[in-house]
Formats: sequence, C-alpha cells, structure tokens
Amino acid sequence: MISYKHAIVDGTKIFYREAGNNQAPVIVLLHGFPTSSHMFRNLIPALARRYHVVAPDLPGFGFSDAPDRKQFRYTFAHLAEVIGKFTEVIGLERFAIYIFDYGAPVGLRLALAHPDRITVIISQNGNAYEEGLSEGWNPIQKYWKEPTAENRAALREFLTPAATRWQYLYGVEDETRVAPESYTLDSALLGRPENDEIQLDLFLDYASNVALYPKFQEYFRTQRPPLLAVWGTKDPFFLPPGAEAFRRDNPDAEVRFFDTGHFALETHAGEIGEAIGEFLERRLRPKVSAA
Repeated sequence: MISYKHAIVDGTKIFYREAGNNQAPVIVLLHGFPTSSHMFRNLIPALARRYHVVAPDLPGFGFSDAPDRKQFRYTFAHLAEVIGKFTEVIGLERFAIYIFDYGAPVGLRLALAHPDRITVIISQNGNAYEEGLSEGWNPIQKYWKEPTAENRAALREFLTPAATRWQYLYGVEDETRVAPESYTLDSALLGRPENDEIQLDLFLDYASNVALYPKFQEYFRTQRPPLLAVWGTKDPFFLPPGAEAFRRDNPDAEVRFFDTGHFALETHAGEIGEAIGEFLERRLRPKVSAA
C-alpha cells in the first residue's frame, strides 16, 4: 500500500509517497520536469515488495509547496539542499536514488555532498554528460548565454499543455499506453499562479548542472557507485550516448535501453521494474555497521 504524506523542511511542505517495509533498504525516487512523484505510481508497488520506497515532490512541483520566488531560491543547488534535509527529517540514513530528468542534478548533488549515504544510483534518462544533450536544449542554452526577457519569453512554449502532452507521447510507439491523467495533471499544476516564473527560473539555472558535469563524472570515477542506466532511446532531450557515457567513468555501470520516449515508465514500468529489481539483488550494498 502507498501512503501519501508530507514533511516540513525549513517551513516548506514537501509531499511524498511512501511504501514498503521501513526496515528494508531505502530507494528515493526523484522526478523531473514537468511532473511529480505521480510518475512513479506504477513503479512504486513493484519496488515496495522488497524495498522501502520514498518519492518526494520537489518544491514548486506536484503537491509540495511552491513558495514565493522572493522568499525561496529556485535553483538546483537549493532544491538539492531541501531534498537532503527532507531525507533527514523523515529519518533516512543511507539510500539508493532513482534519478530522472531534473531529479538527476538534484540526486547527484546529494551524492557529491554525502557520498557515504548513497548506496546505488539508478538513472532513468537522467543525464550527466554533454553528449547526452540533444538539440532540443538549444532554446534553453540560448537563454543561458543571453538571459534576456525575449529569450525567457520564448521558453514559455515549453510550459503549455500541448508541450507537456508532446513530451509524454514523443517516441512512444503505442500512444494508448500513456495514461492521459499523467500529462493532464502536470499541466494543471504547471498552471498554478506564478508557477511559470518558477519553471523559467529553473530553466536558467539548469546551466549550473552542466557546469557540474565534470564533478559528477569525477564522483563516478572515484566512488564507483553501483549504477544502472535505464533509458528510453527515443527521448527528445537526453540521448542514448548520455547513458553509454556512464561506463566511461564507471566501467561497472550497467546500461539497459528501452524502445520508448522520455517518460519511459508510462509504457515500460514493468520491464524497468524488473531490471531494477534484478540489479538491486546483485548490487545493493549492505548497510555498514557503525561499529
């Protein structure tokens, strides 16, 4: 059974889904843009049979608070700080991370700050290499280089219901397998007052993630965390070379490709769940005794 809870972190309410035995190894699921922990609705029950699963909504997303931009810094560094404190508030000490899209720079920042707390990394279209960036990033990269009002306004098209629906359906062979409530819910939550400005702030700050790619790669080389990349090959934003690149820095990394798009769990939750379960059985590090 999945429980729907919230925790307070520095005055901000963080909504999260939780399932599984709280004595079992922990997996923290980190969603991306423009979605929420709702994207894990089909994966959580499969993982919760053997693991303690926690899936928070990032601030500004899903059912978590979206604090005013004047009082809350919408940067990836701050999101990582909040999620790090969230894991402490709910009592998590060591955990695996499933990182997708925006969840990748958030989770990898946690890994840089606390490498001893991360047991396993599962990256589902969660990029850490420049070769993984497609041409779909060009308008956003233009905004990084020239953060003008005109370039900011040009990105509003990414926030429309049509663009959200397209992200879910692009590269999907059978569109009837994508539940319409997925992109409809995302669009409704994106449409909250001032949320468009929050998302545009994060588009601008995404450049800080690319700047950290060398640090993330150094972490893979030196820490060698057990790492599984499960990747939709037809992702319009994060290309398969981004998945293959993990093995350059971490030769033991495992890569699995699936014939689908960005939101691979919409069509391949069963297959991805099986791949994760098999990987964790072999690679999940046991908890280290304090003695």
